[in-house]
Amino acid sequence: MNVSTGTSLAERVARVAAVAEAHADEVDVKGRFPAEAVAAMRAERLLSIQIAPELGGEGAALAEIAEVCSRIGQACSSAAMVFAMHQIKASSLVSHGGDSPWHRAFMERISAEQLLLGSATTEGGIGGNLRNSICAIEVEGGRCRLEKDATVISYGANADAILITSRSRPDAASTDQVMTVFTSDQYTLERTHVWDTLGMRGTCSDGYLFRGEAPAEQILPKPFAEIAAQSMLATSHLLWSAVWYGIAVNAMARAQAFVRTAARKTPGQTPPGALRLAEASNLLQLLRSNVVAGLKEFGAAKTEPDRLSSMGFAVAMNNLKVGSSETILTIINHAMLICGIMGYKNGTPYSLGRHLRDAHSAQLMISNDRILGNTSNLLLVHKQDTSLLG
Repeated sequence: MNVSTGTSLAERVARVAAVAEAHADEVDVKGRFPAEAVAAMRAERLLSIQIAPELGGEGAALAEIAEVCSRIGQACSSAAMVFAMHQIKASSLVSHGGDSPWHRAFMERISAEQLLLGSATTEGGIGGNLRNSICAIEVEGGRCRLEKDATVISYGANADAILITSRSRPDAASTDQVMTVFTSDQYTLERTHVWDTLGMRGTCSDGYLFRGEAPAEQILPKPFAEIAAQSMLATSHLLWSAVWYGIAVNAMARAQAFVRTAARKTPGQTPPGALRLAEASNLLQLLRSNVVAGLKEFGAAKTEPDRLSSMGFAVAMNNLKVGSSETILTIINHAMLICGIMGYKNGTPYSLGRHLRDAHSAQLMISNDRILGNTSNLLLVHKQDTSLLG
């Protein structure tokens, strides 16, 4: 299937969401990769929308990408998270690979072939502390080699390339890191952990012993510290939050449908769940406002590189992630109470078990405790912006 000429992004996303929704329950139950949804993303050329037009993409703004995450998230959380993680990796290339001939050519290849980018930032011995690495890349004779015990690689077996972090050299400090692109023909994966999880089962993020060798030019030219601060962390928090918002929107829609059905059965009487529905609507609006404000903050900071690396921006993005990941659970719990046993049971129009299980990943994707610890240290020296004018 090819993209229709003149088809809007919204129409293309709607087609992908329809495919994702049709397979969402099976993806969850079987814990399998959402292959149909990703194939639809490729067919609609969504994997390259962030890449610049001169490199074959569409130059989509992060707000547009967040909207795509939300729309797919309303259909299938796993498919939406795969799309979000791919775009987070793409943001590192777009923001920090533009001056490198190899990475520019690779972005052209992503656009032409609709390659799916995986992520390997976690490691045995450090867990989810992505700003530290034990493994180190070795560079010799224009080649680089890396072996990493990656406890999680996002959809590693299904990725066309993996962006992986390591120390910049064997004698470097754990925080002196680089990120390297390895294409699927340049590495082997030996599975060490199986992704059998409570939720987000379709992301299939097994653990692997990664062994790769490639030309050294595939190492991104900027230090990972800069990549993380100026693109990756903010993009992660924003796009993850957009996925979580999508999950919450669908849970809210199911709860609203339940209340409407109850209202039709008892004309003139307010259904028991109506007031709780209003509370959930209020929380959903707060979540949406949090994400919109974060996207606005990121857009403003993109024009000022120093602001992207500032304490104030880091605090704002940290607060966005923590707030969004906590609010989604409250919204879905409200929806569950509204729908009652019909929400608790699987296989009904109001089932919410998948939503609840997927949402519980939100506080763990970069642990909220770790983020709050980082924020508390920043607030020791930074005065938080409290102006309503931004």
